[in-house]
Amino acid sequence: MIVTVTVNAAIDKSYFVDRLEPGTVSRVPDIRAIPGGKGINVARVAHLLGEPVIATGFLGGHNGRFIRTELDRQGITNDFVAIEGESRVCLNIIERGSGRSTELLEQGPATGQEDWSRLRDKIRQLARGASVVAFSGSLPQGAAPDAYASLMEAARAEGARVFLDTSGDALAAGVAASPDFIKPNETEVERLLGRPLGPESELHASIRRLMEDGIGCVTVSLGAGGSLAGIGGELYRVTVPRITPVNTVGCGDSFVAGMAAAVRRGLSMEDSLRLASACGTANALTRDAGTVDPAQVEELLPQIRIDRL
Repeated sequence: MIVTVTVNAAIDKSYFVDRLEPGTVSRVPDIRAIPGGKGINVARVAHLLGEPVIATGFLGGHNGRFIRTELDRQGITNDFVAIEGESRVCLNIIERGSGRSTELLEQGPATGQEDWSRLRDKIRQLARGASVVAFSGSLPQGAAPDAYASLMEAARAEGARVFLDTSGDALAAGVAASPDFIKPNETEVERLLGRPLGPESELHASIRRLMEDGIGCVTVSLGAGGSLAGIGGELYRVTVPRITPVNTVGCGDSFVAGMAAAVRRGLSMEDSLRLASACGTANALTRDAGTVDPAQVEELLPQIRIDRL
C-alpha cells in the first residue's frame, strides 16, 4: 500500500486560452477542474500505475466535498480529516499555442493543533502495513515548520518508508527527520545549504552530503535536462527524451509516484529512477496535472538513460 498525505489540498483548475494578455479580457474556451494538491497528484498517478493507494490529509468546505467526490469517482481510496474553512483553488492558465503556463495559487485554510493531532492519529493507522507514506506540498496556515517531521515520525514508527516533497522552511525542518526520499530543485538545495552553488561538482557534493546526513535517496530536478540522483551512496545522472510538453504542472508529483511504486515493487535503484523519470515525462504529455497514460510510461521507459557518476 502507498499512502499519500496532502495537508493543503486543492481543486486544480486549468484554463486553456489562445493567448493571455494581462490587463485585458480573455475568453476561456476550455476548462478542466480536478482534485489537486501535490499528494493527491501522487495518489492519482500511483493509482493509474495499478498500485494500491490511499490519499489522506485535510479537506474543508464545499471545495473539500468536491475533491472527495471526484476522488471517489476516479476510484482513488481516500480517508481525509475534515477541518473548518474552505480548501483552496489553484488556477493554471495555459496558452495553447506556446504552452506557456501562469499559475495562481490560493493560500488555503488555517489549521489548528487539534487538526494536526487527528491527522497524526490517522497517519499512524494508515501507515500500518504501508510500503511508503509520501508527504507532499506546502503547509497550510497555522502549521509549524516542523509539522511534517512530526507526521513522518508517526509513519516511520509503523514501519513505513517516508517520502518528503516540499520546500522552504518545511523542507529544512523535514530534512532533519531524515526522510527516505526528498526531491528538491537546485534553488532548494542552495537554501538547505545556506549558500549558492557554483559548478555542478558542488551540486554532486551537496547530494552526497544529504545522503551522509541519513537521507536514502536525493533527486534534484534539472527540468528538461533530467535529474541528478543520489541513492545508497551512489550518484546517477538521469537523462530523459526530448518532448513537446503539453502541461508541466505535476511532473514532479508523477516522479514521486513512480518512485513510490518502484519501492513497493522492489525494483533496483536504476530501474526505480527509470520508472520515476518515465512517469514525470509522461505527465508533461497530458493536459491534466498529476496524470499519466500507463502505455506512454511503458513506451518511455527504454528511452530513459541512467549513468553512474
